[in-house]
Amino acid sequence: MNLLKSLAAVSSITMLSRVLGFVRDTLIARTFGAGMATDAFFIAFKLPNLLRRIFAEGAFSQAFVPILAEYKSQKGEEATRTFIAYVSGLLTLVLALVTALGMIAAPWVIWATAPGFTDTPEKFRLTSDLLRVTFPYILLISLSSLAGAILNTWNRFSVPAFVPTLLNVSMIVFSLFLTPYFDPPVMALGWAVLVGGLAQLLYQLPHLKKIGMLVLPRLNLRDTGVWRVMKQMLPAIIGVSVSQISLIINTIFASFLVAGSVSWMYYADRLMELPSGVLGVALGTILLPTLAKTYASKDRHEYSRILDWGLRLCFVLVLPCALALGILAEPLTVSLFQYGQFSGFDAAMTQRALIAYSVGLLGIIVIKVLAPGFYAQQNIRTPVKIAIFTLIVTQLFNLALIGPLAHAGLALAISAGACLNAGLLFYQLRKQRMYQPQPGWLKFALKLLCAVAVMSAVLLLGMHFMPAWDQGHMLERFLRLGVLVVAGVVAYFGMLLALGFRLRDFNRKALN
Repeated sequence: MNLLKSLAAVSSITMLSRVLGFVRDTLIARTFGAGMATDAFFIAFKLPNLLRRIFAEGAFSQAFVPILAEYKSQKGEEATRTFIAYVSGLLTLVLALVTALGMIAAPWVIWATAPGFTDTPEKFRLTSDLLRVTFPYILLISLSSLAGAILNTWNRFSVPAFVPTLLNVSMIVFSLFLTPYFDPPVMALGWAVLVGGLAQLLYQLPHLKKIGMLVLPRLNLRDTGVWRVMKQMLPAIIGVSVSQISLIINTIFASFLVAGSVSWMYYADRLMELPSGVLGVALGTILLPTLAKTYASKDRHEYSRILDWGLRLCFVLVLPCALALGILAEPLTVSLFQYGQFSGFDAAMTQRALIAYSVGLLGIIVIKVLAPGFYAQQNIRTPVKIAIFTLIVTQLFNLALIGPLAHAGLALAISAGACLNAGLLFYQLRKQRMYQPQPGWLKFALKLLCAVAVMSAVLLLGMHFMPAWDQGHMLERFLRLGVLVVAGVVAYFGMLLALGFRLRDFNRKALN
């Protein structure tokens, strides 16, 4: 298996999902604007999403994938099938209970996570109603993530990468065609989330059957493999929860700011998630099972080389994205969102948050590369300690920045925390001698800086000659934005090519 080809495949499919995500968000912005209804929905959608990251994509995958890779390589197919059945049985039981409790306790959950909403009874009641509809999403998407983790371990990366597009398609269909049938109309988005979660799970089941790993969940609390996963999950839950707690605290802060603050941060976060999802999630998805297999084979030199490959590729692809997001903040927000109910003021506020988020983009994606370096060793405690320390420091940043910068200060605090987290992970990998940088990093960095400088100059020059971004209809704005983006891409990669970069230099084989 060629890691670069796998990354390209996953990134391409993820790009499709993100593009559909922008279509979705453009429709939501145009239909609902940025106000009470969207604030209510984004909070109601955020909470099950946070739990999904804790129980499924976060703690569960970190604990499950390395042990699953060990079963696959050392214990045979039947033992692996039994292990999957027992783990899926326990996961289903736990998440069903969490889902039921969340639906029952929806008003108390809103009171705890968005206390500023209690000042507006209508807003509080709407958020509670939406949360009851969206909360079952955690059960569906967590089982979907279990299926995706299995498929990734079998190197079927493209199938789980395609799954998020189904949620976006569901929300687009509901926004375009079904909104008039709901009262209030924003409830359509809540039901779209539920339908999308079900589609994401069902889509992967035939692919599990193809690799012989579609099994019925069973409960066996005495199984040693299950308890190994549970033992690893406890510190992983703490570690993942720390980052999610940071987001909840940010939401609490934002709920006390002016109406629209939650929505402005959401739209800016969605723009940042394009490179974060396309590159960060793709790198993390490929690196965790690859590193787990390499670690199980006791090839420490190759382990270090794979980490180095991930870091170099991360810098090549993410550094220009971070700068471009900051430079193109106005064209992006106005072209994508400033229509209908989404005003010029909303776009300006979203731009501030986007610039603040762009500062930490490199740190966010470097974490996706370095954290699997610990998880593959079944060492979850080290990143947990780093995450807890980062959480404390991030809240200090929040307190210092929310006064002068309002919602943009909260976004900047997240960026600063991500950079700190990435730096500490790198330090610990070097300290434990699990990562040894390959030769040539200084020359590599100088070439990158030269290329991003040329790209930045081209983008700034192009913006100088463009008309005001709120002029023209959507297609005209998209075309102008497309010209700028293409010019920046050509300038950046053209300069890299002139400086001697070649795609084949990043080709790397991995264990099957």
